[in-house]
Amino acid sequence: MKNIPANSYARWRAALAAPALAEGGGPPERLLQAVWQHQRLRRDSLRTLDGRKLRVLHPGFWNHAAGPDFRGAVIQFDGDAPRSGDVEVDIAPAGWRGHAHRDNPEYRNVILHVVWDAAETSTGLPTLALRTALDSPPDELSVWLDTGAERDLPEAFAGKCSAPLKELSPELLKDLLNQAALVRLQTKADWLQARARDAGWEQALWEGLFRALGYKQNAWPMQRLGELLPALGRQEPLPRNNPLAWQGRLFGVGGLLPDELGRKTSETDRYVRAVWDCWWREREPFGEVILPRGVWRFNGLRPANHPQRRLALAAHWLAAGNLIARLENWFTNETNETEPAADSLLKILLAGADDFWPRHWTLRAAPMAKPQPLLGTTRVTDLAVNVLLPWFWIRAVAGRNAALRQRAERLYFAWPCAEDNAVLRLARQRLLGGAGRRLLATAAAQQGLMQIVRDFCERSNAVCTDCHFPELARNFGVQAANQGT
Repeated sequence: MKNIPANSYARWRAALAAPALAEGGGPPERLLQAVWQHQRLRRDSLRTLDGRKLRVLHPGFWNHAAGPDFRGAVIQFDGDAPRSGDVEVDIAPAGWRGHAHRDNPEYRNVILHVVWDAAETSTGLPTLALRTALDSPPDELSVWLDTGAERDLPEAFAGKCSAPLKELSPELLKDLLNQAALVRLQTKADWLQARARDAGWEQALWEGLFRALGYKQNAWPMQRLGELLPALGRQEPLPRNNPLAWQGRLFGVGGLLPDELGRKTSETDRYVRAVWDCWWREREPFGEVILPRGVWRFNGLRPANHPQRRLALAAHWLAAGNLIARLENWFTNETNETEPAADSLLKILLAGADDFWPRHWTLRAAPMAKPQPLLGTTRVTDLAVNVLLPWFWIRAVAGRNAALRQRAERLYFAWPCAEDNAVLRLARQRLLGGAGRRLLATAAAQQGLMQIVRDFCERSNAVCTDCHFPELARNFGVQAANQGT
């Protein structure tokens, strides 16, 4: 051991910082973002470039989607009242204009611009320079970043409800989440019933399915296409089992057909020509309802959620002509319980044979090496818990059919959990103290947690000002304990 030079490991560890600090003469933006999230700053002496004292009551939540880097921060300038808003992190003040943030409505709620180093700024925003405000040298912070320590949320991120929720037994917490999940089921069902009063039950279901296919980025334009389905079906009704014709009509009315062929592959050219052959003859009658392409959002969109691919799937449903009848048979048929409900529903919702879309994410994407189904188990779960089961449940309630209502609830509470997402990850940290996914083993538990976020967290700010949920959760535990004694 005495032949090993002293502090060798320390030198190896310090060397990890070199690549990070070599970029542009300063730390990379990811390090600055991590520094801001964990407030690795001398917090008692922060001042903006214009000399105002800055207090960070909460740094906000790291936004990994489009828009400002941090959402929902709470900060205070001098002796002013605390302000809630967004924070953008850039290497230099010029990044604000260089990245076109100034004209982007996503950034209109930014209340602080955080940069590495600057003497002044022309953005008009309060600006904080981090270089002289760090609590450690940049090379040490870079090593800290490389060890992955920044991925754990700091303790200050925990909501005030974290403590009382942690005191609940697993059974009580499950009960609370299920109660919130039932409220979420009823809320979604109420929307479907309200639409059914004007358009009928089947049309309400179609609109709900289309909206769900739009995911969060494109829910509104997809819902609009769903609303147009009666008109699309009346104008020269298309023959059954002709999904290509329906794809042409949906892409055309959605404004999603390319004006020119991309010439990437002859297969794509042939398909686009075939779709245009269906659309060009009938586009004039639909001219007044064609959606402008600007209503669609493509930034940050997973390829599987691209509206072209989702509409290609919906075209198969419409071409078959019997989707709702098959769904009703699936829901009411309890004779075959050997197959999980999610698997049998997937078989119904999977598209029929399609020569193009199993190997293409979009009309401009290169062919995939391996075919991918137009629908997977994750999206089936979303369709089930957000649309189909609420639709069956409210129809049973409206028809006073207790047996079918109970079946909808049994399926809802037993449905396997959906894919994890940013809302759930943050909620687990904030509300459940970072507890693992085992507490959210069903889709209903996930739905319940998201409902709590919607009802309480979104009505307060990052520091839980005036939020009543912590006290309600504490009383929930006390009442349960009293009932058990």
